[in-house]
Amino acid sequence: MNDRDLIHDWNEAGERWEKPAFKVQFDDETLRDGLQSPSVRTPTIEQKLEILHLMNRLGIDTADIGLPGAGPHVVKDVTRLAQEIVASKLAIQANCAARTMQRDIEPIADVAQKTGLAIECCTFIGSSPIRQYAENWTEDMMISHSRDAVTFAVQQGLKVMYVTEDTVRARPETLRRLFLTAIECGASRLCLCDTVGHATPTGAANLVRFAQQVVLESGADVGLDWHGHSDRGLAVANTIAAIRAGASRVHGCAIGIGERVGNTPMDQLLVNLRLLGWIDNDLSALTDYCERTSEGTGVPIPVNYPVVGADAFRTGTGVHAAAVIKAFKKGDRWLADRVYSGVPADMVGRHQEIEVGPMSGESNVVFWLESRSIPATPERVQAVFQRAKSVDRVLEEDEIRAVLAALDETRVS
Repeated sequence: MNDRDLIHDWNEAGERWEKPAFKVQFDDETLRDGLQSPSVRTPTIEQKLEILHLMNRLGIDTADIGLPGAGPHVVKDVTRLAQEIVASKLAIQANCAARTMQRDIEPIADVAQKTGLAIECCTFIGSSPIRQYAENWTEDMMISHSRDAVTFAVQQGLKVMYVTEDTVRARPETLRRLFLTAIECGASRLCLCDTVGHATPTGAANLVRFAQQVVLESGADVGLDWHGHSDRGLAVANTIAAIRAGASRVHGCAIGIGERVGNTPMDQLLVNLRLLGWIDNDLSALTDYCERTSEGTGVPIPVNYPVVGADAFRTGTGVHAAAVIKAFKKGDRWLADRVYSGVPADMVGRHQEIEVGPMSGESNVVFWLESRSIPATPERVQAVFQRAKSVDRVLEEDEIRAVLAALDETRVS
């Protein structure tokens, strides 16, 4: 029996999301924008290097390795990360953030020259009227800063992604002027930002289509990036909508770290696009990528976090566990991995776990014992089962083993 006989997929029954005609690319902001959260700890350079290698294993195309204009301490780490990409011959490419200021762009060019690594310059400026009002900017000032910054970066031999902050709340006439100025000065990509997590999927698509039209009018070959935040909990959905509308490169951070409630979770995005069949990236390193980021930044992964949370493939409920156990007994790991899971655990290097707790059946106990090569005698099963029914949580392994040890002592005496 094949998967189509066992799963009726309503995602494919009628309106459906077609695979994009272009290759979807990923830009990882974990080591720059992700570190702007007020709750994160800055990882050591050794931790940053490990995370960079995991990004590479996941097939992520580019990584923002820092904003060197922030000072010598950032320049040092950016240089070391760039050197690692060169020395280890990593496939991942690098970019760096910069305000639309020459003093932010110069250190990027210096690092590129020193390391021999081509580094994309992501020069950014606010674009919304609310930001203009708060900063006392005029539109002409914004145009002037953008022109000077993009021109200078191109003169330094850097590829430029021109980034408009708060794009989703900016006026179309302002964006048109900014985009055309950046394109005229040599920008090769435009980045559309949902900086405060304002957008809905419809809004994201509307903006991407508008930007496409401006690029078309310019006659230039310019790519579109989408950069989203999670303030309304719509970041992954918005990013998918942006891809469907034509954004060819999308941004995210491991476990969704970043300003306020965070950026688009790169891990969730990768899983969804893999399940949609839009990418074929090997995601077996996904758990390590998230766990190393968690350790490096001090941001815990909630137990119920999708895919990489402790409980993602873990159950102590009798009905759920019984179905998984029956699948295992059929010798069918494909079935066991999907009968109570919308995401296959083996796709991300994990496996189904059966625990024993107050909502468990005896089959949970039998499976727990047998999976550890402990004979599931009726006495053992009943002893553990009764202990589970006397508590209000899942039993820890040490607790179960203590019950078994006590039973053995009783037999000996």
